[in-house]
Amino acid sequence: MRILILGGTSFVGRAIGEAALRHGAHLTLFTRGRTGTDLFPEATRLTGDRDTDDYRSLREGEWDAVVDVSGYVPRHVAGAVEALGDRVGRHVFISSHAVYRREGVEGESDESTPLRPERRDTEELTEDTYGPLKVACESDLRAAYGDRSSVVRCGRVAGPHDNQDAFTYWVRRASLGGRVALPGVPEQPVQVVDSRDVAELVLRLIETGRGGAFNASGPAEPTTLGGLIHTCAEAAGTEVEVVPVPVEAAPFLFPLVRRESMWSTQRRSSARARAAGMPATPLAVTAADVLAWDRERGLPPLAHGFTAEQEAALLAAHA
Repeated sequence: MRILILGGTSFVGRAIGEAALRHGAHLTLFTRGRTGTDLFPEATRLTGDRDTDDYRSLREGEWDAVVDVSGYVPRHVAGAVEALGDRVGRHVFISSHAVYRREGVEGESDESTPLRPERRDTEELTEDTYGPLKVACESDLRAAYGDRSSVVRCGRVAGPHDNQDAFTYWVRRASLGGRVALPGVPEQPVQVVDSRDVAELVLRLIETGRGGAFNASGPAEPTTLGGLIHTCAEAAGTEVEVVPVPVEAAPFLFPLVRRESMWSTQRRSSARARAAGMPATPLAVTAADVLAWDRERGLPPLAHGFTAEQEAALLAAHA
């Protein structure tokens, strides 16, 4: 099987590349050639840049499937479709739960939940535009490939090589044990899916030729933010006490914390993806593997979350 990944050297794309090789695929990566140059030496590498519409290296070759992990705006999809034409079999697009409408959603929702209105008037990625731009990408992909298209709508992804720090923050903090400041409500529902489960789903869709949209969410057993922190502590062999502190005390978009009005977005059904073959890695396994990876890379500073000094001051104020 010949698989082309548009991207493939960072986090989810990297996990998909690893899964493709495990499945015995011949792997081709289309990247800018700036990162991950030491990854996958057995893969064929093509160089290009979607931001500058440089797809020249894709003008030749045929693949059984292409996986798009780096398409964020309709221009990206249009450029890849024009370059590849009918020289690919299945087209798998990595999308997001951000495509779903946020208003009027109660309880657990699935792939039939109405989508947000698409956007084509901007390429600026913000909290307000990211989802609608992905909706437009999905629409263009279906128009181009029809039943040969598959869409994987990811929720919050966790796992080794995470470049967003959200889950990693709680894994690292829980590994220290003791009182843990949570600028939110411990009962907040939260969903995280292991990047390796997402990758395995992508390969199953390619191998079985299943089209349509699939919610990649997890874990298999529902959990809360407080429960997630305790699970991370158990994986590290520590004990924690979760101490709620005012949300206002935290920086904007604190890792995994959501306003109560957004809790409905934390309950997406993954039943269709599970039926298609997506595994369910236990949350404790994901946490242990992330902790091992984080320690192996030397525990670098994280972009999000409290510093030790900030948290100590908050905990002192909420003794």
